[in-house]
Amino acid sequence: MSTRLVNLVADAADPAASARWWAEALGWEVTLEEPGEVAVEPPDPGGLGIPLVFVPVPDAKTVPNRVHLDLASPSADAQAALVARLLDLGATLADVGQGRVPWVVLADPEGNELCVLEPRDRYTGTGPLAAVVVAAADPPALARFWAEAAAWPVVGADDRLAALRHPSGRGPFLELVRSSAPKVTKNRLHLDLAPHPGDDPAAEVARLLDLGAALADVGQGEVSWTVLADPEGNELCVLSPR
Repeated sequence: MSTRLVNLVADAADPAASARWWAEALGWEVTLEEPGEVAVEPPDPGGLGIPLVFVPVPDAKTVPNRVHLDLASPSADAQAALVARLLDLGATLADVGQGRVPWVVLADPEGNELCVLEPRDRYTGTGPLAAVVVAAADPPALARFWAEAAAWPVVGADDRLAALRHPSGRGPFLELVRSSAPKVTKNRLHLDLAPHPGDDPAAEVARLLDLGAALADVGQGEVSWTVLADPEGNELCVLSPR
């Protein structure tokens, strides 16, 4: 009995435009376009990455996101070329107080922060998406929850950063990075979980609640999924089995 990580969902004023931008940024494909959601996935079924799903939300972005994406670069020249390409696509340089760092902080056309990393051996073989990064008050403790929720083992943890990765050892990392900034509003990016076929979603929700999650109301109304918050208040959804 377990859930697994299936999507990263982003709020968007214009989901179709956001999806097209991220498809260009990552070299992925738009695989679904409906009024309520637009999905972007790696170009082959076994491709490295986490599907991105963009959903329409009218609320404007008001604070730096607590969840963002890091993009990988195999060389310094590739990093510079990727930054230039993303700026040409409509990204902007962003200042989140990072100071002098070897990575480049950008914002996508809807203002969502992202980082273009300098070459790091750690991210060799991740594909273009190096990591989904979540701000955390206590990275090791939150990693223990997400290891159970996502079915991704912890592959490294200290007081500053805890990292999880798919059991195959392939694809991007889920990284929990220490931050003292409080969560003040609903996250614009969240993770979706799903039970395996034949498993009971209600039982999986109960399991996550026992692990420290809480029921959450983000104005979802009557829906077929369950909205929870992890032990630090980050929203997540438990979908139907798949």
